[in-house]
Formats: sequence, structure tokens, C-alpha cells
Amino acid sequence: MSFFNKLKSRLFKSSSRLEEGVDAIVGDGGTDAPVVETVMPAPVVPPAPPVVADAAPPPVAAPPPAPEPAKPGLLSRFVGRAAPEQVVRRALDDEMLEQLEELLISADMGVQTATRVTANMAEGRFGKRLSGAEVRALMAAEIARIMEPVARPMPLYPNRPQVVLVVGVNGSGKTTTIGKLASQFRAAGKTVVIAAGDTFRAAAVEQLQVWGQRAGVPVLTAPEGSDPASLAFDAMTKAAESGADLLLIDTAGRLQNRADLMEELSKIVRVIRKKDPTAPHNTLLVLDATTGQNALQQVEIFQKLADVSGLVMTKLDGTARGGVLVALADRFGLPIHAIGVGEQIDDLSPFDPEEFAAALTGSAT
Repeated sequence: MSFFNKLKSRLFKSSSRLEEGVDAIVGDGGTDAPVVETVMPAPVVPPAPPVVADAAPPPVAAPPPAPEPAKPGLLSRFVGRAAPEQVVRRALDDEMLEQLEELLISADMGVQTATRVTANMAEGRFGKRLSGAEVRALMAAEIARIMEPVARPMPLYPNRPQVVLVVGVNGSGKTTTIGKLASQFRAAGKTVVIAAGDTFRAAAVEQLQVWGQRAGVPVLTAPEGSDPASLAFDAMTKAAESGADLLLIDTAGRLQNRADLMEELSKIVRVIRKKDPTAPHNTLLVLDATTGQNALQQVEIFQKLADVSGLVMTKLDGTARGGVLVALADRFGLPIHAIGVGEQIDDLSPFDPEEFAAALTGSAT
């Protein structure tokens, strides 16, 4: 199964909500009754009987007497034909645009972004009668347009090791994302080292070791409660000695006391810059899609705590509010490197705005 098909099948909560909502809005008609068009499919022509070479012609039977002509009934008129398709259309007016805006806000797209999407949909089309499928296609096109500028893979640099600092709140999917990234980079021929920098949570270290084994990548650890900055420094030394291409550093995600977290992250950056003044070369913020609008607040916090260079959105298969990713792109403009829709090691893919928009709205790609 391609990643798009997997995304489309697992984003069912968001896509079904938007798809059903759009169809309900178009079918409702508002103050202007919708128009129902009947589209007749092309007639089905039965195939000709096969021709068998050198076969004797069948005997010709006398034709039966002609029956009395009868008025064809409803069933007989449609025998051998497909039923007509009915397409409901509604004029794109202010009332419909307001309903579409409310629908997008309910998918966690936010007021500002939802207004932008619907305004762009109306441009040059106001007053035209549109079907539900056409509305969804327009919606997908406008969402993809917003997200196109931020759809960029994580850049790779000649630095060895390239230091990637991974930040995010606890439970956002940092550990699984690190494991999946390590697996993908290793499959691409890169040598990878992981540093388990969340030294205050034994469970986080153990989980990272499991993912390291799956990816075939070494995981450097320190005793519980050790200084994360010291571990990061040692990891850089060992990664450089082994000639590793990439060093992925996990970090703690406790937001209960932001001052402590800020100091911890600042110290990690200061220490690793003693080894390489240009490090970290990437700072990835991992966000959990199920948190909805809280993801916007997390971006604001971590932009202050660390110089975030790109985003990874996880757990898109577990939410009916995938529109928050559109709001993030519209508001912050940070690169979106990848999205995740499952727990398997290959359930992380580079972000494709057109595929995402089609899956989110239930449109065809």
C-alpha cells in the first residue's frame, strides 16, 4: 500500500468529517434551493457472441408468434442500463461560504486560515453552482497552495556528524520519530547514532533502545538522572570518532516548568557547540496532531526555547482535526519535513501537500 493510500485510509476521521460536511452544506441549499441534475450514464452495449472458426451454422428455428404489445413498465425500461446519477449543486454565496468556514474551523484549521481558504475558493467563482465534489476539490487545491511553500525535506549538510536536536513535549512521538528517521537514513546509506538525552525518564531510554534495535542503529545512554548536556557532548565525540553521518539527540519535553527546560536545552546547545560551533544543524519539533490547537502554542514555546528549524507531525491517524497542520503552515511558515500515520517503522513519510490536502478533504488525488 502506498503511503498516500495509507494516509487516506487512516485519515478517515478528518476526511469523512469534511466530506460529509461539504455534502450536507451543498445539499442543504440555504436560502437558495439546490439544483439536482440527472446525469445518464452511457448505455451498456452487450458484447457480440464469439465467432468460432469452421463451426457449423446453428439450425434456424421458426420464429415464435409475436406477443401482444405491452406498455413497458418502470423496471423493463431500465433493464440493461445503469441507474442515472444525481448531482446536487448549490450556488456559492455568502451563506455557503460561512458554513464552509465553520466546517474548517471545526477541523482545527483556525479562524484566520479557514477564512483565507474560503475567500480563495470564492475568488472568481462567487455565485456559481458547485457540486460537493467540486467544492472539495477547490478546498483541497487551496489547502495545498498554503502548504506548498513549507513542504521541504530535512536538509542534509556535509558536516560529520550532522547534529539533529529533536524536541517536543512528552508523548508527542519524539522517540518513535527518531527511530523512524534513523531507519530511513540508514536505508539511504547514512551511518546514524542516537543519543538518549531524556535521561530523567527511564522508560524513554528503554523505548529508544528498542527503536534503535529495529533500525539497526546504536543508541548511546547514560545513567538515569545524568546531565543531558554531558551525554550530548560524549555522543558527539563518539559519533565523530566512528565517522557517523548523523547524530540524533533526544531531549526531555517537560513543559510544567519551562524555566528548567529552557536552561536544559540552552545548556545542551552550549556544550555541543564547544565541539562544533555550527551545531545543532537541525532542530526538529515533533508535534502530536491529536492535541489540536495546542500544537500552535507548543510551536510558540519551543521557538523561544530552541531555534526550531522544522516540524514533524505525528498521530494523524488518531485525530479528526488534521486541519491544525494547515494552520501551522499558514501561521508560522516553518518547514514541514515529515508526517506520521502509525506505529510501524515505515509509517513516516516526507510531507506532500497535494496528497495531504486530498486525504484531508476526501478528494481524489
